[in-house]
Amino acid sequence: MTKAVVLLSGGLDSATTLAIARDRGYECYALSIDYAQRHGAELVAAERVARSTGACEHRIVRVDLAAFGGSALTDASIAVPTEGIKAGIPVTYVPARNTIMLSLALAWAEVLGSYDIFIGVNAVDYSGYPDCRPEYIAAFEQMANLATKAAIEGNRLSIHAPLISLSKAEIIRQGILLGVDYGLTVSCYQADAAGLACGVCDSCRLRRAGFTAAEVPDPTRYRASL
Repeated sequence: MTKAVVLLSGGLDSATTLAIARDRGYECYALSIDYAQRHGAELVAAERVARSTGACEHRIVRVDLAAFGGSALTDASIAVPTEGIKAGIPVTYVPARNTIMLSLALAWAEVLGSYDIFIGVNAVDYSGYPDCRPEYIAAFEQMANLATKAAIEGNRLSIHAPLISLSKAEIIRQGILLGVDYGLTVSCYQADAAGLACGVCDSCRLRRAGFTAAEVPDPTRYRASL
């Protein structure tokens, strides 16, 4: 089987992406990044998803982006917005996060002899992050094929973003068809230690709206106060 590295956050989108890669016949190597985000519940969820979806290996790599801060997800002094999705790039944007994650996936892919990387970015129902756009993915792929030994030797690398043009509802419907158990996933920006979602951050709002639009029961575990 052809090997692929799949970035796996533990959230809804990355779980669906892993299922898509597996369905396309790839031998999946799941990579999660502990970047010193607000909580570790999504990394625990990533382990569950990797087991459930049949990844042949799952690794967690630590990169301390809290050393720089600049995001509500890496700096405890910046509050996670809960008043609803607004225009512009929100404070939950983590500087260089996808670039760092893709670079680490690229490094592992070269070691594995893999020429395919999957990432669950989305440019439709998302929070406005600049590193989730098709132009960014295309630019990173071009860079990767200039920067790696494998590409120079003729083995061109591809960055797959199968969700990039799908709505959240379309992502959920596709995941259901592929057998994704969304009850295993955690998408909340400020989930508690047990993985219970706040229900009011941008990620929770997008997730809940997606299940409603898809007409699929929402398996998300919310805090009792909601």
